[in-house]
Amino acid sequence: MRHGKVNNPANKDSMMESDSSKDTLFANPHNQLVDFAFTDAVADVFPDMIRRSVPGYDAVIALLGVIARQYIQPNSHVYDLGCSLGASTLSMCQQVQDSSVQFIGVDNSVAMTQRCEKVLQRHAPSANIVIHCADIETIDINNASLVVINFTLQFLPESQRLTLLKKVYAGLQKGGALVLSEKLSFPKQAEQHQYTKLHYEFKRANGYSELEISQKRSALDQVMIPDSLETHFERLKQAGFSDVSQWFQSFNFVSLLAIK
Repeated sequence: MRHGKVNNPANKDSMMESDSSKDTLFANPHNQLVDFAFTDAVADVFPDMIRRSVPGYDAVIALLGVIARQYIQPNSHVYDLGCSLGASTLSMCQQVQDSSVQFIGVDNSVAMTQRCEKVLQRHAPSANIVIHCADIETIDINNASLVVINFTLQFLPESQRLTLLKKVYAGLQKGGALVLSEKLSFPKQAEQHQYTKLHYEFKRANGYSELEISQKRSALDQVMIPDSLETHFERLKQAGFSDVSQWFQSFNFVSLLAIK
């Protein structure tokens, strides 16, 4: 198994941004806001949107490559559930260059998967990658050494989250890993208020206006339902994982590592 160098996090973003524009989707007043969806318009600006909206995103993507070096095994499958434009898959396959490893990306947005295939073909042409346009709950998971769910579980109905994690656990090899990255909610009102303020300040620092922040929040209200850290730990244990740790946090965004 050949390992690549760990690159500067910005390198992958610069590659992805060549296919995108600046996010101005909520810059003008909307007479009627609809629920947020991963449309063509969102796919067009997604790299800019997520980097300016999710603190620590660049670091999570880059460090996924380090995790991949540790956990991906020859002749195994690696799943990126909710792959969007393929940044996580690209980070992992650039670090683990082994044709016996198959990388499987899944996303239910046609706009995302079409662009994802083009990005990965251009930047990882020799990697063994398959992209599926499908709901992540419907995908069979087997012979997996690593599964990544980055900022995706929060978009599933709460009643389906444990079922998916149980499927992931069942499909992992012994010693295999799940990386789960999510936005957090906080049970204490003061803590929730503190981290919400910091998150909005992060967006302002990245050039979003008060109108953009407000309209994006309204569009996501009924679509993205975050869980508390305690809920994530408990759910992962219910799914079968006994070794669960928090390896990253930036304000109200967290990434967990669960080992089978």
